[in-house]
Amino acid sequence: MSKAIEVNSLSKKFVVTTGGLFKRDVRDVWAVKNISLAIDAGQSVAFIGPNGAGKSTTIKMLTGILEPTSGTASILGLTPWKERTRLAMSIGAVFGQRSQLWYHLPPADTFDLLAKIYGLDSKIYRARRQLLIENFNLAPILSTQVRKLSLGQRMKAEIAASLLHRPRVLFLDEPTIGLDVVARMELRELIRNWNTEDGLTILLTSHDAGDIEAVAERVIVVNHGQVVLDDTVANMRRDYLGTKILEVKFHDCVPAIDLGGVAVVERSDYVLKLEVDTSRTPIQKVMNDVVQTANVADITIEDPPLESIIAHIYGSHHAQEIQEAYEDSR
Repeated sequence: MSKAIEVNSLSKKFVVTTGGLFKRDVRDVWAVKNISLAIDAGQSVAFIGPNGAGKSTTIKMLTGILEPTSGTASILGLTPWKERTRLAMSIGAVFGQRSQLWYHLPPADTFDLLAKIYGLDSKIYRARRQLLIENFNLAPILSTQVRKLSLGQRMKAEIAASLLHRPRVLFLDEPTIGLDVVARMELRELIRNWNTEDGLTILLTSHDAGDIEAVAERVIVVNHGQVVLDDTVANMRRDYLGTKILEVKFHDCVPAIDLGGVAVVERSDYVLKLEVDTSRTPIQKVMNDVVQTANVADITIEDPPLESIIAHIYGSHHAQEIQEAYEDSR
């Protein structure tokens, strides 16, 4: 299978100046250090790590925004920072914190503008736009100013805008950040469908383990600018996502509950948070035991914070060697 993305020993160094007016210290900081990876065309990959791990810097290099200090990268056979204009015709990018939609205009106007920028044939554009409107259910909001849309509605329009020119690779940086549970689930399904049905290659960054499980088939974990894990999501789920957080809200004060194989991580007057190792105790059994013990108002199930999962991965994959290499590079 052909490779959509190929990266070899990619590194990015920033020169950081600190200190006061009379004494200044200049040092090199490696945001990315010798990252190598390859992604097949049509594959959906989660690219994750804690804040400051080098994810955003890597994506900026892969989209041509930044030029690396050393190493090579090829996106669809093009070098991003040398052939950025050509590459832009074949990739899409969505950044959860930055909008490509005009804030005071409706999405329809941004779509028309993007069609002009990409030089799309009017007949092809109209057909593509209609397909996206139907798939993303945009008809009710197409003529509404972006500033009046909910965050979930805006993100659907953002992704649709990034797909107008039929890109072959889509970069998604925190696409579900700030969304409620229903909006997150809807957006994940849309992304997954476009990957499977349109053969779209996806590189996703997220701090939400649910995004990774729902959208990606493979996960690459980075820390301190280096790859510490490259595996299937199925293996990651088996090895690192067996723990679930159960939040129970009670009508009355939290009762004394003794559940084997379950750890209490937080307790207040009316809320109890439990950590459940599902490899030892089925989550359904814990829920049944809690409901039978007390007057329950609500129960929610969450994955543990992604940072704790990454810490577990990082700790079990030669953490000391990688840390030493990182310190040596500074």
